[in-house]
Amino acid sequence: MRRKEALDDPHIAATAWARFRRIMAWMALGGALCVILALAFLRLWAGPMPIHMVIATIIGVWLTFMLGTGLMALVFLSSGTGHDEQVMDRMKDEFPLDH
Repeated sequence: MRRKEALDDPHIAATAWARFRRIMAWMALGGALCVILALAFLRLWAGPMPIHMVIATIIGVWLTFMLGTGLMALVFLSSGTGHDEQVMDRMKDEFPLDH
């Protein structure tokens, strides 16, 4: 029988998800800063831009930034809560690492 660990425990899960949301809120602000810097750079380099290019830049830079930080935050969430240690490797007996 499996014992309750990591994200199976409601208290640990609530704490971990609150931390994840807090990290993502800060990263959303970081993404907005990256958007501002990208728009400023493009304005200096290319001059005035059409509104469609500005909108595409905002969406592209911000979503790319958020996707990367979201995936990394999920990796840290999984590792930091002990969720990764719960994985059972059924192949380790068949293929030992030491050759």
